[in-house]
Amino acid sequence: MQNYKNHIRYYTPHHFIFYPIILIGVAVCVTKAIGSVQDCLLWSFLAIVFVIIGWLSFMLRQHYALVLQNRVVVLEMRFRYYVLTQQRLDLLEDRLSFGQIAALRFASDQELAPLVQRTLKENLSPDEIKKLIKEWLPDNSRV
Repeated sequence: MQNYKNHIRYYTPHHFIFYPIILIGVAVCVTKAIGSVQDCLLWSFLAIVFVIIGWLSFMLRQHYALVLQNRVVVLEMRFRYYVLTQQRLDLLEDRLSFGQIAALRFASDQELAPLVQRTLKENLSPDEIKKLIKEWLPDNSRV
């Protein structure tokens, strides 16, 4: 069952294989650069290449997936809010941040409308919203 404490998701190939290999590559290159006066420039260059490859892969992977996911989350919440309240969420969106909308989607159907109103009234942070949710709707399809 998903809740506040376990809602973070990891992608095994990136988080536990690719990125550790990149970090090991950087560590080896830095160690070799420090230990080799002759090849210091080469090993330093290779370390920089490893860092750039790791950073670019992380940024691109995150960027493409998250942009699409964010659009889907907003559309999902608009539909769900309308079904539950017969009111349009998009009329309230100028007063809600994306983080607040994303946090609200974990709320059960019974909690959603009152929590939206409380968020608008008190300008709750996404973390505060998540902590107020008593019955979580899990999202096991996130990127």
